[in-house]
Amino acid sequence: MTNHVLSARATVMRDLEATGAASAETVSLLEDAVAERRWWAEQWPAGEAYVGGLVAQDLQDALLQRVGRWPVCPRCDDAVHALYIHPELGGPDPVWVCEESGTVVAPLGGLTGGLTGGA
Repeated sequence: MTNHVLSARATVMRDLEATGAASAETVSLLEDAVAERRWWAEQWPAGEAYVGGLVAQDLQDALLQRVGRWPVCPRCDDAVHALYIHPELGGPDPVWVCEESGTVVAPLGGLTGGLTGGA
């Protein structure tokens, strides 16, 4: 199970880096989310397909409280709304979806530059 948790961390970190949101604070929040999900994954080994999406959701919640929405939708002009992880339970095969249109933007770990956090 540790491999799935480490893989989830790496995948979410790719999205933080791609969006220019990787800072000491956000990486610390990511580490907190990973630690929480490591415990969760140990309790429910069959849930390994959900770990990546759940780590991303946990990080989004933490960032919203500290720095604002992340990641902001790149598809809508002048967007201030975020992307969200689909399916809601975080897996299997989680993707980032536009909060407004419901359009799939990228797989988890597949965001590209130009996306940023917002207020």
